[in-house]
Amino acid sequence: MHPELRARFNADFTPEKYAALLRCVNETEKWPADFRISETPIFLTREFHDELVEAANEIVGKTRTSEFARHAATAIPPGLEVPNETAHPAFLVVDFGICTVQNRLAPRLIELQAFPSLYGFQLLALGCMRKAYPAIPRRWTSAFGGMQDDDYLKLLRKTIVADSDPQNVILLEIDPAKQKTRVDFACTESMLGISPVSVTDISKRGRQLFYRRDGREVPIERIYNRVIFDELLRRPELNLPFSFQE
Repeated sequence: MHPELRARFNADFTPEKYAALLRCVNETEKWPADFRISETPIFLTREFHDELVEAANEIVGKTRTSEFARHAATAIPPGLEVPNETAHPAFLVVDFGICTVQNRLAPRLIELQAFPSLYGFQLLALGCMRKAYPAIPRRWTSAFGGMQDDDYLKLLRKTIVADSDPQNVILLEIDPAKQKTRVDFACTESMLGISPVSVTDISKRGRQLFYRRDGREVPIERIYNRVIFDELLRRPELNLPFSFQE
């Protein structure tokens, strides 16, 4: 970890500043964070940052082989296959734990998922930390590769909204207002202009899906899917008007 930044942050920390962080996180959007917010970020040295990036790239590289694709196909339960699968996922998240290995800190893989994470909340949390803690340098970022806020947001918009009108793009979830990650849905709506919509609020005519926005029916062109199939399987009573396999 970065000893100079850590020492500066610790010397400047007060409970009042942490309370300000919580107010910012919980009061900026229409929904608060329903999980605990850490008092402090982790400050990585350039060397440890590079080690994490190298490890992530190595892991991702192993998933880009035809052998891995054949193996991964067998892991999808019958009935959950999605047609027209692209060669590579739009989102890929590598979660690391930081462990002590031979008297030094080292990254160790916890989870690999080809599924979105809290991309909207990540930017909100970063802004709130900068606001609450003056000891954090203004150019410090939580994005790997040194990506600054504007470029991060542009990439997020390009990936999720692309060339569509934001009103024709939805964030799809099961009862989004009841999910613990709802603060991220609210952030995404504020940043990209796309509405969080429950799977039960979708209608279908022919092969076209619709949702209601501001009292009118709006056709859906793109879906930012946040539905976890495990939860979907546990909720057979939902009786969806569409199928993910169509």
